[in-house]
Amino acid sequence: MALTELAAMRALVAAGQRIMGLDLGTKTIGTALSDVNWTIATPLETIRRVKFTPDVAALMALAERHGVGALVIGLPKNLDGTEGPRAQSTRAFVRNLVPKTDLPIAFWDERLSTAAVTRTLLEADASRARRAELVDKMAAAYILQGALDRLGYGEFSER
Repeated sequence: MALTELAAMRALVAAGQRIMGLDLGTKTIGTALSDVNWTIATPLETIRRVKFTPDVAALMALAERHGVGALVIGLPKNLDGTEGPRAQSTRAFVRNLVPKTDLPIAFWDERLSTAAVTRTLLEADASRARRAELVDKMAAAYILQGALDRLGYGEFSER
């Protein structure tokens, strides 16, 4: 498949398939999974990055195991909406990922997702170690939930 607009996903994904959300970091990839009705995002796991090929193999294995029909990848824009080095790195990763999968892929603006999740974990009095363990997959869930909300959750099962 190819890079697509988020709104086009409904037509590209079979009923009963899930969407996987990704938060691409320099050292880890946070993953999250939707339910089959696209109503709620749940943190899945954090993948330690090694190199591109094993990173993609780990992602595709997760996607296959969980019946994923599409990917939503957080695009780390600057607060003013411009794209800096992290966004360029994310776009490069996706550019290399597209030929390796048939899954449709869409970007979702992830400004402040990690900050929001970190604030939530601080309010929950999570230790520094626990925050480090959870933040990436929770950020992926935050990103995916935003995309699901934009897709108009629940409508998928009605098509």
